[in-house]
Parts: sequence; structure tokens; C-alpha cells
Amino acid sequence: MEVIKTSNLTKIYNNSAVEVHAVNGIDLSINKGEFTAIKGPSGCGKTTLLNMLGGLDNPTTGKIEIDGKDISNMSSKSLIDFRLHNIGFVFQAYNLIPVLTAKENVSFIMLLQKVDAKKRDKRAMELLAEVGLEGKENTKPGQLSGGQQQRVAVARALASRPKFVLADEPTANLDSHSTENLLDIMAELNEKEKMTFIFSTHDDRVINKAKRVITLEDGKIIADETRD
Repeated sequence: MEVIKTSNLTKIYNNSAVEVHAVNGIDLSINKGEFTAIKGPSGCGKTTLLNMLGGLDNPTTGKIEIDGKDISNMSSKSLIDFRLHNIGFVFQAYNLIPVLTAKENVSFIMLLQKVDAKKRDKRAMELLAEVGLEGKENTKPGQLSGGQQQRVAVARALASRPKFVLADEPTANLDSHSTENLLDIMAELNEKEKMTFIFSTHDDRVINKAKRVITLEDGKIIADETRD
């Protein structure tokens, strides 16, 4: 089942009177349950593409459909609401709220969704256990390692039961052990819950774990490989 479809997607930045084609006519289809890595050199358009798929940036031209719904021309308010209920994000810098505990960080998106407090607590505890952080529920981000913080971020991304999770260089600040740990957790979630993950990455460890690898160069897809 198709979760994401883009048609002739472009993003042009006008920089000092020079047009930069960050994304250049991309047609892409992502199915439910895929574990996909988007790779390529710096400046190839990976993050721009991810930002557009997540509704964080608008395309210059072209169309993005999520579950058959065109998000390309949505108003800012509609997009915020759509993201809240459909898309999970994992960022390189974790983006946790420092004054909240791990459980509160995971619960926060459900609070915005107006989920009942008892259900929020139950889901947050289950997700933290699933990412190996049982016993750390009441710990604040500053008392957690980088790898643990990123696991809280993964639990938070899943809290809203999104259609897919976008992960932008999620292992960039992690050591080898934390990276392997995080990737194993995400691969298990992908297998068990059929959760769709899309990574933008330079990291060979992420690329080697992916079941599909899309290579970008100069804003275009130059290779698209699916593995068993």
C-alpha cells in the first residue's frame, strides 16, 4: 500500500540572484512498512526532500500525496494538524524538551492530540519499554546519554501512531554502540509494527541496514535499489 507519492517534485532556492535547484523533478513512491535510506553527498537535496515529505517545507512545483491526500498546497494551519496526526520526526539534535521527563516528552504529542491522560501514560510507558528505557521514565534528557535521548525521540515519534517516521541523520551524534542499538530497535519496530521509516543519512551503518536505498545527486534520484 502506497503511503507517499511525489510527482515532479522541485524545490528552488533563490540565493543572491542565483537559483539553486535543491530538489529537481523527483518522482517517488514509498509503500507501507518500507525501511528506506536516502543517501548522497552534502548538498544533494536529502534534507530538503525529507522536509517537504514531512510538510516542513513547501515545494516550488510538483505534488506530494500522503495516503492519497495532497499536502502540497495546504494552509500552514492544516499542515500543522496533518503533521500532528500523520507524521513522526526524529532529528539529529534529538529536540527533546529539557524540563520534561522521558515519559512527558513521549506523551507531549499525545497531549497536543488531546488524548486522555490515562491512555497517554500507558502508551508512553509501553513505548519507552519497547525502546529499552524501562526504569528511565522519570529521568530528564540532561541525565540521559546521547543514545538514550535519541531512543526517547524515537518513542516520541511513534507516540502519535503516525503513517511513517522521517529520520534526518538520526545517528550523526551517536557512537558506534549507540548507533547499532538504535538501528536494531528501529528495524525491530519496522518488522513488528510494520512501521515505515525513511532516513536521510551519510552513515554506512544505516545504509547497510536499509531494505531500500535511494541515492540522490544534484537534487535528482540517480539510483533506487531494493534489497531482500
